[in-house]
Amino acid sequence: MEKLQINNKIINIYYDEIKDNIPLIINNSYNDNGENLYRECLNLNIKNFILVNISNIDWDREMSPWKIKPIFKNDNYMGEADKYLLELINIIIPKIVDKLNIKPCYYILSGYSLGGLFAIYSLYKTNKFQRIVAASPSLWYPNFIEYMKENSFYIPDKIYLSLGDKEKNSSNELLKTIYDKMIETYNYLKNKNIDVVFTLNDGGHFKDVDKRVAKGIKNILEKE
Repeated sequence: MEKLQINNKIINIYYDEIKDNIPLIINNSYNDNGENLYRECLNLNIKNFILVNISNIDWDREMSPWKIKPIFKNDNYMGEADKYLLELINIIIPKIVDKLNIKPCYYILSGYSLGGLFAIYSLYKTNKFQRIVAASPSLWYPNFIEYMKENSFYIPDKIYLSLGDKEKNSSNELLKTIYDKMIETYNYLKNKNIDVVFTLNDGGHFKDVDKRVAKGIKNILEKE
């Protein structure tokens, strides 16, 4: 493992072997859970990848595509995803690649919850990421489905979507729309002839987070 700090972001890099022409996975993380995620990947016998786990993100601010009112107390959805995405592409990733002295065969963007939403949103801004893992993405985000349908995006090689089967059982009127929004998103992408997979997991939003993301990484790497 290697650890860097770039623009106050904590970057933990996990790998079995450093070499060219293997996928580089960028995972935006609410917590510094990279070690657990990497272990889950190894438990699934995933090989030949480099995992970059980025934490110390101002989560609500930097993962949100536009500003909205708070959903819960202390929420701070300030809509700075564009700003962070530019930082990620132009500063963070080049420094990582330079540090490792590698040429990845392609890039995967991975994330959970708002991080999953950010991963999908990135397709509307850049073609940097050829594959997307969006585990329990916050598709309840106001006007996001409308944004998807009204704007053009870069077509990735594959998208992996997942959701917990109890996530729709929320007392919050906005959050309880998540299953319907997920199905709508999946069907929309499928109708665009995109290679998209949707998996329904057991449990609510906070169950087996690292396992769910690792499951997505395994699936997304199976397309060669």
